[in-house]
Amino acid sequence: MSITEKRRVVVTGMGLITPVGIGMGASWDALIHGRSGICSITTFDASALPVRIAGEVKGFDPSLYVEQKEIKKMDKFIHYAMAAATMAMEDSGFKITDENCGRAGVIIGSGMGGLPAIEHYHKTYLEKGYRRITPFFIPMLIINLASGNVSIKFGAKGPSSAVATACATGSHSIGDAFKTIQRGDADMMIAGGTESVITPMAVGGFAVMKALSTRNDDPERASRPFDRDRDGFVIGEGAGIMILESLDSAIKRNARIYAEITGYGMSSDAFHITSPAPGGEGAAQCMTMALKDAGIGPEAVDYINAHGTSTKYGDELETAAIKKVFREHAYKLCVSSTKSMTGHLLGAAGGVEAVITVLSLVNNTVPPTVNLENPDDDCDLDYVPNKSRAVEVNNAISNSFGFGGTNACLLFKKFRDS
Repeated sequence: MSITEKRRVVVTGMGLITPVGIGMGASWDALIHGRSGICSITTFDASALPVRIAGEVKGFDPSLYVEQKEIKKMDKFIHYAMAAATMAMEDSGFKITDENCGRAGVIIGSGMGGLPAIEHYHKTYLEKGYRRITPFFIPMLIINLASGNVSIKFGAKGPSSAVATACATGSHSIGDAFKTIQRGDADMMIAGGTESVITPMAVGGFAVMKALSTRNDDPERASRPFDRDRDGFVIGEGAGIMILESLDSAIKRNARIYAEITGYGMSSDAFHITSPAPGGEGAAQCMTMALKDAGIGPEAVDYINAHGTSTKYGDELETAAIKKVFREHAYKLCVSSTKSMTGHLLGAAGGVEAVITVLSLVNNTVPPTVNLENPDDDCDLDYVPNKSRAVEVNNAISNSFGFGGTNACLLFKKFRDS
């Protein structure tokens, strides 16, 4: 392979843990039928908080994916990563062996890692002293232990790292894995994002920032991206993992190929710790980079799975960025935010939404933006309101933007044998 040659990279397996379902099939069915996973918080008593709703994962059993003796050594974000990675590996049919283990790697990130463990054992320390802290406390909370535990489970001895770029984490993880394979440093990567921080401190912290919706009496209608009555995002949890593989490797083992990943853009607003840059400048640059990386023009894109958090400036500036990049084609695009149903999964959002974007390509169906009843005057694109749509999707983008002004854009293409 010459230094200028880029290896083609495809998606051969996927796994999802989301507030709308456990597993890819259950999650996709809920999304295309517009079912929300937002509910009143049950994981702790939120009655003293101004925000009492979240996108919780329901009915999750970690023992199905993690050995019983290991469960208490991991915080929940690692449980979710292990589960979604197990689903993705089984879906791909890829077997890591002594012969190929050095060419198989893992990049799974998290925005906040083991915050539940920190809160729990801080209380333990104050009440009972340091000797009552579990010796597994540090490994429970470190972000790279999601990648570490997954690599141990499957014996992946190739590149292993973890990304922590707030709400862009999952997309950056997949993008970095894509580039790792493309440049020849691995043949297969397990990649995505995971998060579980529905805790008093996290909800309270976002609440004092005035970032969260307080529509406590109507949780399923609380997340309403692009709607003029939106009042903040809804915190969620879960994981989204992809198996990325070089095309040569996938063909050699006769793998089912979901889609090809062709473009990756990353940029920084360099503007503000929480607010997007004026005019969506950083987001526009990021999408432009992904298009250039893929070697296609804006008019070739059919669908954008928007970052679409249901915040005033975020939604407006992402819309402005899309119009800046796609110009008149922006009004021909389908743009939807599945956060309207899942809530915002923070570091897991990009991983989950990348899987959803690929499923849109495979099924030629775009999931809706639910709760879009009165569009904001500055949000005037086709957001696929309230009902999924059958449409030919050949190229699709997944956007993720995070605190600190970090931006990620992934571009997927329908795979055809020719």
